[in-house]
Amino acid sequence: MTLILILLFIAFAPMLWLRYIFHKYDKVMENMPFNGREFGELILNEAGIRDVKIINTPIFDHYNVREKQVSVLQRRLTRRSLTSLTIVCHEIGHAMQHHERYKPLEYRTKVIELVGFCAKILGGISLFVMPFFLSTSGVSFLKLGATILAAMIGIGLIIHLMTIGVELDASFNRAMPIIREKIPADYHSACRSVLLAAALTYVAGVAANLLSLRFFWILFSRLT
Repeated sequence: MTLILILLFIAFAPMLWLRYIFHKYDKVMENMPFNGREFGELILNEAGIRDVKIINTPIFDHYNVREKQVSVLQRRLTRRSLTSLTIVCHEIGHAMQHHERYKPLEYRTKVIELVGFCAKILGGISLFVMPFFLSTSGVSFLKLGATILAAMIGIGLIIHLMTIGVELDASFNRAMPIIREKIPADYHSACRSVLLAAALTYVAGVAANLLSLRFFWILFSRLT
């Protein structure tokens, strides 16, 4: 029970802190010379990265490796706030990783593509064998389903662990040096907090995966 409570705290506390930090530093700064898009285009231009586009997304901030697109929420691209500038800078950190052929990013991308392919194959196999298990034993079918879900969650855990290193590198080895150069020193601490809050969401993802594995372990144990 204690372990579950700890994992629950790790899973949810970073998300609450992220929302607090993002909101705290999202105030418009009239004296800031550029908004999110302008800042991003300046960084890409100075880094000599010509084949990456900055686009708005209605979903969540991310870097699309396949399309070479820095996808950022529309309000961040037009806003002159520390949260907007820092997040744009972080996502461009991933574009810099891609441009420099940063190995951990390449490995993570390959793993995600492989997982997507395997998930399709696994889904097809599950549909094929489902009639057999349903006609023999409902418990056997539940075991199969629990095993498949546990395997997918385990793979998700591996991806999250790989992602933490990639995110920390994009934040503190690439974005932070740019922020130190382009943004006044008085704001560096706030930008660092935004970068840390964003990175901790992946720690929360690891905890969520562990909780899910714990649940399926208990379920599988009761079925055997």
